[in-house]
This record gives sequence, structure tokens and C-alpha cells, in this order.
Amino acid sequence: MLDLIQVILPVFLIVGFGYIAVWRRIISDAAIDGLMSFAQKIAIPLLLFRAISTLDLSAGFQPALLISFYIGATVSFFLGLFGARFVFGREWEDSVAIGFGCLFSNSVLLGLPISERAFGADNLSANYAIIAFHAPFCYGLGITVMEIVKARGTGLGSLGPKVLKAMFKNALILGILAGIAVNITGVQMPIVLADAVDLIVRAALPTALFGLGGVLYRYRPEGDLRVIAMVCAMSLIVHPAIVFTLGSFTGLSQSAFRSMVLTSAMAPGINTYLFADMYGRARRVAASSVLLATGLSVMTVWVWLGVLG
Repeated sequence: MLDLIQVILPVFLIVGFGYIAVWRRIISDAAIDGLMSFAQKIAIPLLLFRAISTLDLSAGFQPALLISFYIGATVSFFLGLFGARFVFGREWEDSVAIGFGCLFSNSVLLGLPISERAFGADNLSANYAIIAFHAPFCYGLGITVMEIVKARGTGLGSLGPKVLKAMFKNALILGILAGIAVNITGVQMPIVLADAVDLIVRAALPTALFGLGGVLYRYRPEGDLRVIAMVCAMSLIVHPAIVFTLGSFTGLSQSAFRSMVLTSAMAPGINTYLFADMYGRARRVAASSVLLATGLSVMTVWVWLGVLG
């Protein structure tokens, strides 16, 4: 038990430091916005670029890994969507935004550091394989369904361009695509440039975790608690349970299986709120779900680590 706490607690302490720093006004909201802009638009895209550019694609991109993870994510998305619509009576557009919260695990800010501490830096190839498809898949699915819902009764001729435009404005997706391109072509970065990029990469996760804590302070829960509870349950229990069940029959290596399940057990990422804000739908549910699920995941991740051994 102590070993598991030592794995989890440092990551959440950094998030907590950011939360307290904004709560006690040690750091301003504007400063946190600057940190998150640096992390999300520069540092993390560079982290993904460097990791994927050097990843052994033949070992990392295993069909069973990706199919198991993304079936679980897709099922969770539609369970959340239809639950919000037919159980809680939310409008279709709200329901899609709520479903996105059940879909988008925090695979980078929480999944990477916890997996690294739990299983070691040499056992992250499955994490990066999942992350390479994560933002493109989740945004592609969420935007497509939202645009279909918004266009009901009218033509869908502009759907494809809208989806592609929204996806290619995302810095994470651009970093992933650049990493894949460098990996496939075998282009070598100049040593000086690579060293500079690596210096930025080292700051990516600590900065993002601290900034995440500051952002979460803004989104204290208000109402909609039953819907928020559903999002938390889908993200922290249902999604990893589906992935665990599917992955048990695939013959994946222990390393890939553990990384896959642990990544699926992460709380919704801050992109959940960004997606809701992009469409102006269910923003309060999205923000509160990120906050509460992140707090609850201290316990649920500990449980999943215990299950995974």
C-alpha cells in the first residue's frame, strides 16, 4: 500500500500545490494561464514530438492495444451521451459535451507521470502509442457527433472540413503528426536543436501539473451533481473496466496491458472543458467533472494499480 501511495501522491501533490497557489493568491490567474499556454501549446507538443519521433513504431503500435483502448473510450462516450440525454433529460448538444467528458482521459498530464512512476520510464511505449491517436480520435469523434447533432434537419456537406479544421488547430495533434513524420523519414535533428528541445521537454509535465491545479481551482462544483457523478463513474470505473476486460483476451504484454488500463483509468483531461467551451455547452458539468474526478482518482488509481499488481 505504501509503495502505491508513493507512486501516486507526488503527482497529485504538484497539482495540489498549483491549486493552493491560486487559492491563496500566491500566483494570479493570468500567470496560470501563461503556464498552461506554455505547457499545452509548446512544451507538451514538443514532449510528444520527441517521444513519438524516437518510438519503435513496430513495437508500440499494436492493433490489440489500440482497439481495446478505443473501444472502451467509444463505449464510454456513447453511454455518457445517451445517459445525459435519456436519463437526465439534457439537450442533445449538452449530451455530446457530457459524453466527451466520459471519453477524454487525461492521458498526458496524469497518465504519463503516474505510469512512469509505477512501471518505469522504459515501459511507456504503449502510453505514447495511445497518446499518438488520443487527441485526433477523441476530437474527431466528439466534433463529428456534435456537428451531426447541430445539423439535424439540414445538410452535412461541410462536416468533413469542419472536423479537419478543428483538429489541425490543436497543437497536440500537430506535435504528434510531426513526430510520426520524423520517425518514418528518419530525419535527424541537429544536436544543438535537439538539446534545446529536450530542455523544454523536461519542464513539460511539472509545469502542466502545477498549472492544472491552478486551473482546477476556478471550477468549483455547482449543481448538476448527478450528471457529474455519472461522468466520474464512466471515466474512473466503466472505461478502465471495459479496457481491462477486452485486454485480458488479447495476449498483450504485461507492460502494454498495464499502461493501457492505467491510462484509461485517468480522470477527464482539461480538454473536456475546452471542448465544452468551444461549443458553449455543458461547461459547468465539464469543469466540475474534471475537478471532482481528478480528486477522486487519487483513490481509484490506487485501486487500479493494486488490481494491475
